[in-house]
Amino acid sequence: MSRDDGREILVPGAGQALDNLKLAVARDLGVTDTQKTQTYQQILDSWKYEVAGELGLDKRINGEYWGNLTSKECGKVGGRMGGKIGGNMVKKMIEFAEQNMR
Repeated sequence: MSRDDGREILVPGAGQALDNLKLAVARDLGVTDTQKTQTYQQILDSWKYEVAGELGLDKRINGEYWGNLTSKECGKVGGRMGGKIGGNMVKKMIEFAEQNMR
């Protein structure tokens, strides 16, 4: 079975469940629109530009082209985003596991 984006999944519905978890974590971090109409990828893209702006890198981004930035600068954007989302996803998964072990 494959997802809409072509990636293979082993458990039907697991891909959507993971996307829902990512969206929930993004919302917990305040990284979402108030109307809750955006997909996780749209939220992530929006947050990427917001973080780049906080780092003062937004002036060097040309539309969707990030080629004017060094890999180190791009890594700073990704690191700030990934650390928050990844760490909070792990916390949520641990909470879920603990609740279901009782």
